[in-house]
Amino acid sequence: MDLSFWAATNVGRKRTHNEDNYLVDQKLSLFVVADGMGGHASGEIASQIAVAEIRSAIDSRRDILEAYTRHQTGVTTHDVLGVLEYAVQTAGVAIYDRGQKEPDKRGMGTTVSAFLLLGERGFIAHVGDSRIYMVREGRTEQLTEDHSLINELIRHGKVTRETLAKSPYASYKNAVTRALGVYETVQVDTIDLEVLPGDQFLLCSDGLHSYLDEKEISRQLTEESITAIPGKLIEHANTGGGHDNITAVVLRVHTDTTPTADARSQELNRKVEVLKQMPLFRHLTYKEILRVLALTEVRDYKPGDEIITEDEPGSELFIILSGKVRLHKEGALVTYVGQGTHLGEMSLVDNGPRSVSATAEEASRVLVLRRRDFNDLIRNFPRMSVKLLWSFVQVLGQRLRKTNADLAGARNEAVPDVSDQVLFDE
Repeated sequence: MDLSFWAATNVGRKRTHNEDNYLVDQKLSLFVVADGMGGHASGEIASQIAVAEIRSAIDSRRDILEAYTRHQTGVTTHDVLGVLEYAVQTAGVAIYDRGQKEPDKRGMGTTVSAFLLLGERGFIAHVGDSRIYMVREGRTEQLTEDHSLINELIRHGKVTRETLAKSPYASYKNAVTRALGVYETVQVDTIDLEVLPGDQFLLCSDGLHSYLDEKEISRQLTEESITAIPGKLIEHANTGGGHDNITAVVLRVHTDTTPTADARSQELNRKVEVLKQMPLFRHLTYKEILRVLALTEVRDYKPGDEIITEDEPGSELFIILSGKVRLHKEGALVTYVGQGTHLGEMSLVDNGPRSVSATAEEASRVLVLRRRDFNDLIRNFPRMSVKLLWSFVQVLGQRLRKTNADLAGARNEAVPDVSDQVLFDE
């Protein structure tokens, strides 16, 4: 992909030295922001170690990245995310070991937000409260989740962003719940997503995003010259108070008007819209839908290809993106279904047999979500899991009510009308 990028960092108006560091590696298409903490310049050392070790660790496993970009069999997005997580954990161990060897640096740590671009896909690893934003078609999405005390309080309803400044928790606004290097290991958030022509990304420390909202990010990133954007973002933060060090890394994927690029954009939009219309996913945000899509795969079926077979156990949910599918049972036609229809959602929770068979009536494209990936989603993202499980309960409730209604109707048909019977006998 044709990519432009620029970065800048600034000490801000309140600090005496800069503990932020960033990395821009054009050869690896790797971008990192790290915001150090620890005092006595230890935070600066922690963030320096982080960006250096992450780059070195990823470079040491470049063979996996190259195999992925060549579409080599057996190398998947999970492997690339594994490389990113390995790199972050390696950096954390290096910071921790340095702190153990030098008592004055013990307990130092850093946030880290890393973005790796491979072909048409972006990969993210994240710890702490630095952030990665994406601007797509004028809409800003925060792709990372803050590992901060304030975010936890907001999630649990103890405070809102609007009331934070006047709450007793205001003094904890810089407290993070995860940091790299404080302990020998740390839980790393990872995500991958499809990258489209025209997408823009902002990696930044909290010294910047504290002064930004989604509209401001979208406005700032429309600046024609990308080299001017980081500086203007820093100026914006300093004008707002500059309470902390400020770092911004901006990436811009150049617009591509070729038919292939247009088709990719249209298909991604179709995937998003189809998922939004499904009862199971209707409560998810755009970012959460992208997270679901990262776990799916697209399969193409020719006319006559069997998609599912009745009475066989299933472990996959099928969502029709295009085409026409025939549903049949014991050879008899049940119905035809098309775009937006989903088949086998119950297979996400159990291994029960399929109730019908599904065969492609015409060339069809289908989105597939496996049970094991759905289970990983439930385990790793508690907020999403609540929404998904609540939606599942609602779907099951609707099915139960329909089943009860059908049974009641069947009973009524089975019981003879006494008055009619009497008249007939007469």
